[in-house]
Amino acid sequence: MNSVACPAPRRLASFALASVPGSERVALAQVADSVADLNLPSRRLDNLKTAVAEATMNAIEHGNDNRPDLAVDIEVFYSGTEIIVTITDHGGRGPGWAGGGDDAEIPDLDRKLSGDQGPRGWGLFLIRHMVDGMQVTAEGEHRTVRLTIRTKVPGD
Repeated sequence: MNSVACPAPRRLASFALASVPGSERVALAQVADSVADLNLPSRRLDNLKTAVAEATMNAIEHGNDNRPDLAVDIEVFYSGTEIIVTITDHGGRGPGWAGGGDDAEIPDLDRKLSGDQGPRGWGLFLIRHMVDGMQVTAEGEHRTVRLTIRTKVPGD
C-alpha cells in the first residue's frame, strides 16, 4: 500500500502580545508580514487580517479580560496549500467566552435593532465569513481560535 505523507505545516511566526487595546493591529501586521512571501491574493490577505484582528480582540477582551499581564499567543503556519493561524488566550474564562460552537446564535440585524438580541456577537460571525475554516478549542485555562485560509482558490 502506497501512502503519501503530508509534510507537517511549517511555522512562519510565533509571538505573544499584551492584552491591551491596539494589540490587534500589531497582530494583523505581524501575520501579514509572516505570509508576505506566499503571494496571497490581496482580497484573501485582507480577509485573513480582518479575521486575525477580530480573533485577537476576542482573546484580549473575552478571554483575558483586558488584563495586560495575560498574553495572547499567536502562531502562523503554512502547509503548502493553506495558512493556519492560532490565537490563544490565557484567561481561563468559562466555555462561553466567545461562543464559537456550532450552536452559537447567529447575529440577526433586525433582532439586534429591535433589542431581541444583544448588540454583541458579530466578531465570530465575521471571522467565519472571512476565512475557509475556524475552530475554537479549550484546554484548561487556554482557549484557542484556529483560522485556516487557502492560499489559492478558483477565481483568484
